[in-house]
Amino acid sequence: MKTKTLGQFIIEKQSDFPYAKGELSRLLRDIGIAEKIVNREVNKAGLVEILGETGETNIQGERVKKLDVFANDQFIAALKAGGEVCAIASEENDEIIPIESEISKNAKYVVAMDPLDGSSNIDVNVSVGTIFSIYRRTTLSGPGTTEDFMQRGTEQFAAGYIIYGSSCMLVYTTGKGVNGFTLDPSIGEFCLSHPVMQTPKMGSVYSINEGNYLHFPEGVKKYIKYCQEEDKATQRPYSSRYIGSGVADIHRNLIVGGIYIYPTTTKSPKGKLRLLYECNPLAFIIEQAGGKATTGGKRIMEIDIKELHQRTPLFVGSSDMVDTAMEFMVKYTTEKV
Repeated sequence: MKTKTLGQFIIEKQSDFPYAKGELSRLLRDIGIAEKIVNREVNKAGLVEILGETGETNIQGERVKKLDVFANDQFIAALKAGGEVCAIASEENDEIIPIESEISKNAKYVVAMDPLDGSSNIDVNVSVGTIFSIYRRTTLSGPGTTEDFMQRGTEQFAAGYIIYGSSCMLVYTTGKGVNGFTLDPSIGEFCLSHPVMQTPKMGSVYSINEGNYLHFPEGVKKYIKYCQEEDKATQRPYSSRYIGSGVADIHRNLIVGGIYIYPTTTKSPKGKLRLLYECNPLAFIIEQAGGKATTGGKRIMEIDIKELHQRTPLFVGSSDMVDTAMEFMVKYTTEKV
Protein backbone atom coordinates (compact mmCIF):
# COMPACT_ATOMS: atom_id res chain seq x y z
CA MET A 1 0.00 0.00 0.00
CA LYS A 2 1.36 3.41 -0.95
CA THR A 3 2.10 5.70 1.97
CA LYS A 4 0.60 9.19 1.82
CA THR A 5 2.35 11.82 3.91
CA LEU A 6 0.73 14.82 5.58
CA GLY A 7 2.39 17.17 3.08
CA GLN A 8 1.11 15.19 0.09
CA PHE A 9 -2.38 15.04 1.57
CA ILE A 10 -2.54 18.80 2.16
CA ILE A 11 -1.37 19.53 -1.39
CA GLU A 12 -4.08 17.21 -2.76
CA LYS A 13 -6.71 19.08 -0.72
CA GLN A 14 -5.42 22.54 -1.69
CA SER A 15 -8.24 22.97 -4.22
CA ASP A 16 -10.71 23.06 -1.30
CA PHE A 17 -9.20 26.43 -0.31
CA PRO A 18 -8.18 28.27 -3.48
CA TYR A 19 -7.72 31.53 -1.56
CA ALA A 20 -5.23 29.99 0.88
CA LYS A 21 -2.43 29.75 -1.71
CA GLY A 22 -0.36 27.28 0.29
CA GLU A 23 -0.26 29.14 3.62
CA LEU A 24 -2.19 26.41 5.44
CA SER A 25 0.21 23.79 4.13
CA ARG A 26 3.17 25.74 5.46
CA LEU A 27 1.43 26.49 8.76
CA LEU A 28 0.67 22.81 9.39
CA ARG A 29 4.26 22.04 8.42
CA ASP A 30 5.46 24.46 11.12
CA ILE A 31 3.19 22.82 13.68
CA GLY A 32 4.47 19.42 12.55
CA ILE A 33 8.09 20.45 13.12
CA ALA A 34 7.36 21.52 16.69
CA GLU A 35 5.36 18.41 17.51
CA LYS A 36 8.17 16.13 16.31
CA ILE A 37 10.56 17.91 18.68
CA VAL A 38 8.09 17.74 21.58
CA ASN A 39 7.39 14.06 20.86
CA ARG A 40 11.13 13.35 20.98
CA GLU A 41 11.40 14.95 24.42
CA VAL A 42 8.25 13.22 25.71
CA ASN A 43 9.68 9.86 24.64
CA LYS A 44 12.88 10.39 26.64
CA ALA A 45 11.35 12.39 29.51
CA GLY A 46 12.62 9.95 32.13
CA LEU A 47 16.15 10.12 30.77
CA VAL A 48 16.67 13.88 30.65
CA GLU A 49 16.06 16.74 33.06
CA ILE A 50 12.56 17.51 31.75
CA LEU A 51 10.34 15.93 34.42
CA GLY A 52 8.91 17.75 37.42
CA GLU A 53 7.72 21.28 38.09
CA THR A 54 9.37 24.62 37.44
CA GLY A 55 8.11 26.03 40.73
CA GLU A 56 5.91 28.55 38.90
CA THR A 57 2.14 28.88 38.53
CA ASN A 58 0.47 29.83 35.23
CA ILE A 59 -2.48 32.14 34.51
CA GLN A 60 -4.83 29.20 35.18
CA GLY A 61 -3.51 28.82 38.73
CA GLU A 62 -1.89 25.50 37.80
CA ARG A 63 1.61 24.33 38.68
CA VAL A 64 3.83 24.58 35.62
CA LYS A 65 5.71 21.47 34.50
CA LYS A 66 9.10 21.71 32.81
CA LEU A 67 7.74 20.00 29.71
CA ASP A 68 4.89 22.57 29.58
CA VAL A 69 7.49 25.29 29.16
CA PHE A 70 9.50 23.29 26.64
CA ALA A 71 6.44 22.53 24.48
CA ASN A 72 5.23 26.11 24.63
CA ASP A 73 8.64 27.44 23.57
CA GLN A 74 8.91 24.98 20.68
CA PHE A 75 5.51 25.79 19.19
CA ILE A 76 6.01 29.54 19.57
CA ALA A 77 9.45 29.35 17.93
CA ALA A 78 8.18 27.24 15.02
CA LEU A 79 5.17 29.50 14.38
CA LYS A 80 7.28 32.65 14.55
CA ALA A 81 9.87 31.26 12.13
CA GLY A 82 7.25 30.09 9.63
CA GLY A 83 5.84 33.55 8.94
CA GLU A 84 2.22 32.41 8.42
CA VAL A 85 0.96 33.65 11.81
CA CYS A 86 0.63 37.21 13.12
CA ALA A 87 -0.20 36.28 16.75
CA ILE A 88 -0.35 33.33 19.12
CA ALA A 89 -2.53 32.69 22.16
CA SER A 90 -1.31 30.00 24.57
CA GLU A 91 -2.59 28.51 27.79
CA GLU A 92 0.83 29.23 29.27
CA ASN A 93 0.83 32.98 28.55
CA ASP A 94 -1.32 35.62 30.25
CA GLU A 95 -1.66 37.69 27.07
CA ILE A 96 -1.40 37.01 23.35
CA ILE A 97 2.01 36.93 21.68
CA PRO A 98 1.96 39.38 18.73
CA ILE A 99 4.56 38.58 16.09
CA GLU A 100 6.46 41.65 15.00
CA SER A 101 8.58 40.54 12.06
CA GLU A 102 8.89 41.45 8.42
CA ILE A 103 7.82 38.00 7.21
CA SER A 104 4.71 38.00 9.42
CA LYS A 105 3.36 41.53 8.84
CA ASN A 106 0.90 40.31 6.20
CA ALA A 107 0.24 36.90 7.75
CA LYS A 108 -3.40 35.82 7.47
CA TYR A 109 -3.72 33.59 10.50
CA VAL A 110 -3.65 33.47 14.29
CA VAL A 111 -3.15 30.30 16.32
CA ALA A 112 -4.58 29.48 19.75
CA MET A 113 -3.10 26.49 21.52
CA ASP A 114 -2.77 24.37 24.61
CA PRO A 115 0.85 23.29 24.06
CA LEU A 116 0.70 20.35 26.47
CA ASP A 117 -2.71 19.11 27.52
CA GLY A 118 -2.74 16.69 30.45
CA SER A 119 0.67 17.75 31.69
CA SER A 120 -0.14 16.56 35.23
CA ASN A 121 0.35 13.06 33.77
CA ILE A 122 3.86 13.69 32.41
CA ASP A 123 5.70 12.36 35.45
CA VAL A 124 3.73 9.08 35.49
CA ASN A 125 4.21 8.22 31.79
CA VAL A 126 0.59 8.68 30.69
CA SER A 127 -0.35 10.02 27.23
CA VAL A 128 -0.42 13.80 26.85
CA GLY A 129 -1.22 16.00 23.87
CA THR A 130 -1.29 19.35 22.11
CA ILE A 131 -4.46 21.14 20.97
CA PHE A 132 -4.49 23.93 18.40
CA SER A 133 -6.99 26.15 16.63
CA ILE A 134 -6.39 28.29 13.54
CA TYR A 135 -8.41 31.42 12.70
CA ARG A 136 -8.16 33.90 9.86
CA ARG A 137 -7.25 37.27 11.38
CA THR A 138 -9.90 40.00 11.55
CA THR A 139 -7.47 42.93 11.64
CA LEU A 140 -5.89 44.05 8.37
CA SER A 141 -2.13 43.95 8.81
CA GLY A 142 0.77 44.22 11.22
CA PRO A 143 1.10 42.19 14.44
CA GLY A 144 -2.08 40.45 15.54
CA THR A 145 -4.21 41.72 18.41
CA THR A 146 -6.54 40.19 21.00
CA GLU A 147 -9.41 41.19 18.71
CA ASP A 148 -8.27 38.57 16.20
CA PHE A 149 -9.02 35.84 18.73
CA MET A 150 -12.47 37.08 19.77
CA GLN A 151 -14.24 34.84 17.26
CA ARG A 152 -16.75 32.07 17.78
CA GLY A 153 -15.66 28.50 17.19
CA THR A 154 -17.79 28.45 14.06
CA GLU A 155 -15.20 30.79 12.49
CA GLN A 156 -12.30 28.35 12.89
CA PHE A 157 -10.33 27.77 9.72
CA ALA A 158 -8.71 24.59 10.99
CA ALA A 159 -8.17 22.75 14.25
CA GLY A 160 -6.35 19.70 15.46
CA TYR A 161 -4.70 17.82 18.25
CA ILE A 162 -1.55 15.78 18.63
CA ILE A 163 -1.45 12.82 20.98
CA TYR A 164 1.91 11.67 22.33
CA GLY A 165 1.29 8.06 23.26
CA SER A 166 2.26 4.59 22.05
CA SER A 167 2.59 6.41 18.74
CA CYS A 168 2.56 10.11 17.93
CA MET A 169 -0.59 11.00 16.03
CA LEU A 170 -1.95 14.21 14.49
CA VAL A 171 -5.71 14.54 13.98
CA TYR A 172 -7.02 17.63 12.23
CA THR A 173 -9.89 19.16 10.29
CA THR A 174 -10.36 22.12 7.97
CA GLY A 175 -14.14 21.72 7.95
CA LYS A 176 -14.00 19.02 5.27
CA GLY A 177 -13.99 15.96 7.51
CA VAL A 178 -11.39 14.62 9.93
CA ASN A 179 -8.19 12.76 9.07
CA GLY A 180 -5.53 11.21 11.29
CA PHE A 181 -1.81 10.90 10.63
CA THR A 182 0.69 8.76 12.54
CA LEU A 183 4.35 9.71 12.81
CA ASP A 184 6.62 7.15 11.15
CA PRO A 185 9.90 7.68 13.02
CA SER A 186 11.86 5.75 10.38
CA ILE A 187 11.23 8.48 7.79
CA GLY A 188 10.32 11.37 10.11
CA GLU A 189 6.98 11.96 8.38
CA PHE A 190 3.33 11.96 9.43
CA CYS A 191 1.54 9.36 7.28
CA LEU A 192 -2.20 9.05 6.68
CA SER A 193 -3.36 6.24 8.97
CA HIS A 194 -6.97 7.14 9.79
CA PRO A 195 -8.70 8.63 6.70
CA VAL A 196 -12.18 10.17 6.99
CA MET A 197 -12.60 9.53 10.70
CA GLN A 198 -16.19 9.10 11.91
CA THR A 199 -17.23 8.60 15.51
CA PRO A 200 -20.08 6.13 16.22
CA LYS A 201 -23.44 7.76 16.99
CA MET A 202 -23.60 5.60 20.10
CA GLY A 203 -20.85 4.29 22.34
CA SER A 204 -20.43 2.35 25.56
CA VAL A 205 -17.89 4.54 27.37
CA TYR A 206 -18.41 7.55 29.63
CA SER A 207 -15.42 9.62 30.73
CA ILE A 208 -15.65 11.89 33.75
CA ASN A 209 -13.69 12.49 36.95
CA GLU A 210 -16.11 10.82 39.36
CA GLY A 211 -13.95 11.94 42.29
CA ASN A 212 -15.78 15.28 41.96
CA TYR A 213 -19.23 13.62 42.04
CA LEU A 214 -20.45 15.49 45.12
CA HIS A 215 -19.72 18.82 43.40
CA PHE A 216 -21.49 18.02 40.10
CA PRO A 217 -24.83 19.51 38.96
CA GLU A 218 -27.78 17.25 39.65
CA GLY A 219 -28.25 16.53 35.93
CA VAL A 220 -24.72 15.12 35.69
CA LYS A 221 -25.22 12.98 38.81
CA LYS A 222 -28.41 11.53 37.36
CA TYR A 223 -26.73 10.85 34.02
CA ILE A 224 -23.85 8.99 35.71
CA LYS A 225 -26.36 6.80 37.54
CA TYR A 226 -28.13 6.19 34.21
CA CYS A 227 -24.81 5.07 32.68
CA GLN A 228 -24.32 2.61 35.55
CA GLU A 229 -27.76 1.03 35.38
CA GLU A 230 -28.30 -2.35 33.75
CA ASP A 231 -30.49 -2.23 30.64
CA LYS A 232 -30.00 -4.67 27.77
CA ALA A 233 -31.97 -2.55 25.29
CA THR A 234 -29.44 0.28 25.55
CA GLN A 235 -26.47 -2.03 26.30
CA ARG A 236 -25.98 -0.51 29.72
CA PRO A 237 -24.13 -0.34 32.03
CA TYR A 238 -21.50 1.62 30.15
CA SER A 239 -17.80 1.37 30.96
CA SER A 240 -16.19 4.18 32.93
CA ARG A 241 -12.87 5.22 31.36
CA TYR A 242 -11.09 8.36 32.54
CA ILE A 243 -7.40 8.95 31.78
CA GLY A 244 -7.19 12.56 32.94
CA SER A 245 -5.58 13.78 29.73
CA GLY A 246 -8.43 15.34 27.75
CA VAL A 247 -6.87 14.64 24.36
CA ALA A 248 -6.36 10.96 25.23
CA ASP A 249 -9.91 10.49 26.54
CA ILE A 250 -11.49 12.28 23.60
CA HIS A 251 -9.26 10.50 21.05
CA ARG A 252 -10.34 7.11 22.40
CA ASN A 253 -14.01 8.05 22.38
CA LEU A 254 -13.71 9.49 18.87
CA ILE A 255 -12.58 6.09 17.62
CA VAL A 256 -14.69 3.66 19.66
CA GLY A 257 -17.65 5.88 20.62
CA GLY A 258 -18.35 7.47 23.97
CA ILE A 259 -18.92 10.71 25.85
CA TYR A 260 -16.45 12.93 27.69
CA ILE A 261 -17.85 15.27 30.33
CA TYR A 262 -16.09 18.07 32.20
CA PRO A 263 -19.02 19.85 33.85
CA THR A 264 -19.36 22.82 36.13
CA THR A 265 -18.79 22.11 39.80
CA THR A 266 -19.41 24.02 42.98
CA LYS A 267 -15.67 24.79 42.94
CA SER A 268 -15.65 25.84 39.25
CA PRO A 269 -19.12 27.28 38.55
CA LYS A 270 -18.09 28.46 35.06
CA GLY A 271 -16.43 25.19 34.16
CA LYS A 272 -12.70 24.53 34.06
CA LEU A 273 -11.72 23.89 30.44
CA ARG A 274 -10.78 26.85 28.25
CA LEU A 275 -13.12 27.71 25.38
CA LEU A 276 -10.69 29.26 22.89
CA TYR A 277 -7.87 26.73 22.72
CA GLU A 278 -9.36 23.56 24.21
CA CYS A 279 -13.12 23.26 23.75
CA ASN A 280 -13.57 25.03 20.41
CA PRO A 281 -10.93 23.04 18.50
CA LEU A 282 -12.05 19.74 20.05
CA ALA A 283 -15.68 20.59 19.26
CA PHE A 284 -14.79 21.39 15.63
CA ILE A 285 -13.04 18.03 15.23
CA ILE A 286 -15.78 16.00 16.90
CA GLU A 287 -18.58 17.70 14.95
CA GLN A 288 -16.73 17.09 11.70
CA ALA A 289 -16.51 13.42 12.70
CA GLY A 290 -20.28 13.25 13.23
CA GLY A 291 -20.40 13.85 16.98
CA LYS A 292 -21.61 16.73 19.15
CA ALA A 293 -20.07 19.18 21.60
CA THR A 294 -22.12 21.27 24.03
CA THR A 295 -21.99 22.98 27.40
CA GLY A 296 -24.80 20.68 28.48
CA GLY A 297 -27.25 23.22 27.07
CA LYS A 298 -25.63 25.12 24.18
CA ARG A 299 -23.48 24.25 21.20
CA ILE A 300 -19.86 24.96 22.18
CA MET A 301 -18.88 26.59 18.88
CA GLU A 302 -21.68 29.18 19.10
CA ILE A 303 -20.52 30.67 22.41
CA ASP A 304 -19.22 34.23 22.21
CA ILE A 305 -15.58 34.68 23.20
CA LYS A 306 -15.23 37.49 25.74
CA GLU A 307 -11.94 36.60 27.42
CA LEU A 308 -8.74 34.97 26.22
CA HIS A 309 -8.81 32.32 28.95
CA GLN A 310 -12.59 32.01 29.16
CA ARG A 311 -13.83 28.77 30.72
CA THR A 312 -16.78 26.55 29.90
CA PRO A 313 -18.22 23.14 30.79
CA LEU A 314 -17.93 20.50 28.05
CA PHE A 315 -20.04 17.53 26.97
CA VAL A 316 -18.48 16.01 23.85
CA GLY A 317 -18.61 12.76 21.91
CA SER A 318 -21.07 10.41 20.24
CA SER A 319 -24.16 12.37 19.22
CA ASP A 320 -26.78 10.10 20.81
CA MET A 321 -24.93 10.03 24.13
CA VAL A 322 -24.51 13.82 24.20
CA ASP A 323 -28.22 14.24 23.43
CA THR A 324 -29.16 11.96 26.33
CA ALA A 325 -26.84 13.76 28.73
CA MET A 326 -28.37 17.09 27.69
CA GLU A 327 -31.85 15.72 28.41
CA PHE A 328 -30.75 14.94 31.96
CA MET A 329 -29.29 18.43 32.31
CA VAL A 330 -32.53 20.04 31.15
CA LYS A 331 -34.65 17.85 33.39
CA TYR A 332 -32.65 17.98 36.63
CA THR A 333 -30.40 21.02 36.56
CA THR A 334 -31.73 24.50 37.20
CA GLU A 335 -28.59 26.57 36.56
CA LYS A 336 -27.89 27.81 33.04
CA VAL A 337 -24.89 26.39 31.17
